[in-house]
Amino acid sequence: MKFSLDILDWQAVAPGINNCADWIQWAQCSGVDAFSGEIPKSAQIPMMAARRMSIGSRFAVDAGLSLLTKHQVDAAIFTSRHGELERTGRILHALAEDDAISPTEFSMSVHNTAAGWLTIISKNTLPVTSLAAGTDSFQQGLLEAQSMLASGASRVMLVDFDGEIPSLYAESVNSEFLPYAMAIILADGDTLQCQRISKNGEIDPLALSQGLQFLRGYLSSSRSFIVSADSRHHWQWTRAL
Repeated sequence: MKFSLDILDWQAVAPGINNCADWIQWAQCSGVDAFSGEIPKSAQIPMMAARRMSIGSRFAVDAGLSLLTKHQVDAAIFTSRHGELERTGRILHALAEDDAISPTEFSMSVHNTAAGWLTIISKNTLPVTSLAAGTDSFQQGLLEAQSMLASGASRVMLVDFDGEIPSLYAESVNSEFLPYAMAIILADGDTLQCQRISKNGEIDPLALSQGLQFLRGYLSSSRSFIVSADSRHHWQWTRAL
């Protein structure tokens, strides 16, 4: 499987990394330190709305709004491995304790919460879809974008994010690099080529999600880089000469 595309712009949010220069420095480090520092506040999201959002959704909406102020897009895709797991964990805890479930928690526990918030706050009724595909969520979002571009869309925004992980799942999920969000504007082109390759030896994913693996490779000076997929395949990215 092969495809190519152009990236017109990007934006990312994480604790302690507040601007593009910080992200470029992070990407070019030989080692990758876990995210730390204060949770950045958003100047774009109304306070009352921000207070109702999970951190992951707030980061996703903030990154998306930053790009929508500069670009006209035909559609948006939100990808997340865990979605609103933070809220789901609290709901499950309340059920286990036989406590009342918060209506707000329940209504915002769905996977497309962040996508809905983006259209509401931006007052933009663009088509939006949300998807999850485990560890391969980001790359599957890119394939979804390919179908949209092939169907006539000229620009598609992809927002990849994850929030905080409840302690209940700490043993099965590496949360050193959570929460985060990254957004990219995609268009037809051949600046970047991607193909799925068979796994040949161990490739250290550095505990990063696919989206962050891609961002680190994209912001580096390397002509090609690998994004980990599953036990059998990886995605190889190459810049056009």
